[in-house]
Amino acid sequence: MIKTLDHIPVSKVARATKLIATGARIGFNYLNYYKDKITHSEPEARFKLNENNASDIYDSLASLKGSALKVLQMLSMNKSILPPQYIEKFSLSQFSVPPLSAPLVNKTFQKYFGKPPDELFDRFQEEAVNAATIGQVHKAWKDGKTLAVKIQYPGVAESISSDLKLVKPIAIRMFNLQGSDSEKYFREVENKLLEETDYILELNQSMEMAKACAAIPHLKFPQYYPQWSNERIITMDFMEGQHLSEFAAVNKDEKLANKIGQALWDFYMFQIHKLRKMQADPHPGNFLISKEGELIAIDFGCIKSLPKSFYKPYFDLHKPEILNNPEAFRKKMEELELIRPKDDKKQIQFFTELFHEMISVFMTPLRYETFDFTDVSFFERVYDLAEKFQVDTRAKRMNGNRGSKHFIYMNRTFFGLYSLLHDLNAKCIRIPY
Repeated sequence: MIKTLDHIPVSKVARATKLIATGARIGFNYLNYYKDKITHSEPEARFKLNENNASDIYDSLASLKGSALKVLQMLSMNKSILPPQYIEKFSLSQFSVPPLSAPLVNKTFQKYFGKPPDELFDRFQEEAVNAATIGQVHKAWKDGKTLAVKIQYPGVAESISSDLKLVKPIAIRMFNLQGSDSEKYFREVENKLLEETDYILELNQSMEMAKACAAIPHLKFPQYYPQWSNERIITMDFMEGQHLSEFAAVNKDEKLANKIGQALWDFYMFQIHKLRKMQADPHPGNFLISKEGELIAIDFGCIKSLPKSFYKPYFDLHKPEILNNPEAFRKKMEELELIRPKDDKKQIQFFTELFHEMISVFMTPLRYETFDFTDVSFFERVYDLAEKFQVDTRAKRMNGNRGSKHFIYMNRTFFGLYSLLHDLNAKCIRIPY
């Protein structure tokens, strides 16, 4: 049984102290690593080091909750920059972290509803059925309805800014944010995280998205209940189903995988191209698969709007008439801030070649009528390019911190979508929307 938390560090000092202690444990792990290299092979010693570091970092950030843990969740989706031991451990942050204890849950209800949960609902299950980065979910019953009640962890909203400063080195590694003007990217991440803690905003976004996407085949949403919701608690229908990753691990039905994969692809393409906004947190914990084989979307805390000034040049880039026309391609790069007005000829040539290669690979699926997301070679090319960009010293010397702030969540969304479809073994997805 997962141990519950009776207390979450809230103050800046308490949270910083927790991370400093974690740093000390990591230092101790490295000392053991150097000792292990004497008696074991280097790969064996490195494997143990990665395991110990991953465990210590996860345990520390899981107890802090909030934006610190959100960084772990983002990292767990990006298999191109971390050893497998980290991916395996950090993936727990998607939907399985230590929940709050019953007294702390009751305290939250008293603060925001003025009464404990068992007085608000006909019945309330004290044990959380799901615990993630910003909140945890409890089962409740009211007027014959089975409900999911999401409760935000105490202090999450207040600690976001200070947490991001503490985990900034991890974020720099994750987003490759070297360079003098990286602050705009951190502000983008901070603003999105702050929005995720506003449950009134999430409630409205959830109801709007469910209504707008209701006609998409094989896609379901819970009903939401404003009367049992507020700025720190959201109540919705309890939806039965397996988390997408759990389903993908056991499913052997290729036709079903393609059906769910198509629903997922259509869901995102409808959002992006019709609504010009998207659920920008595509990890397995935000999707369920019902017994009837339907995709259920259950979280809309992170919604990213796409201004026309970004949307149009971004999707123009994959078109052959742009991709194969140097002058047109360069113009789109300028619109997307990938090339800057003060760049010299050497910088322009380097970044044009670099981003042409990256865009050609990353947007490969968009150039087909159907695409096979089980194609390992496609993902290997994506990972190889990401690694190439990270280690290329020329990009760092030339301030490789490039592009509109909107790239952060757009690329995260597409990479997450590709990864989910790959995990599903979706082989025949119709691409044009």
